[in-house]
Amino acid sequence: MRLDKYLKTSRLIKRRTLAKEACDKGKITVNGNAAKAGTDIKVGDEIAITLGARTMTVVVESLTEHVKKEEAQNMYKVKEQP
Repeated sequence: MRLDKYLKTSRLIKRRTLAKEACDKGKITVNGNAAKAGTDIKVGDEIAITLGARTMTVVVESLTEHVKKEEAQNMYKVKEQP
C-alpha cells in the first residue's frame, strides 16, 4: 500500500493530499529514511511523522484498504518516545 493512502486510511493524517504534501516536505520517514508519497508500506515498518514541533512514531500493524473509523487505530501501534 502507498504511504499516502496508508496515512489517510489509518487516519494518522486527515487527507491524502496533506499526506502527500508532508512527504514532499520531508516530514515523514519510513524505517529512518525520507519517504515519498508512493513508498510501499509493509507490516512492521516504522513511520515517523513530524508535524510542527511534535514527532510521532508508529509501527504498521495491518494494511487494510477500507476500514471503519473505530477500527482505524488497529492499523498501527504508537511507539513510545524515549
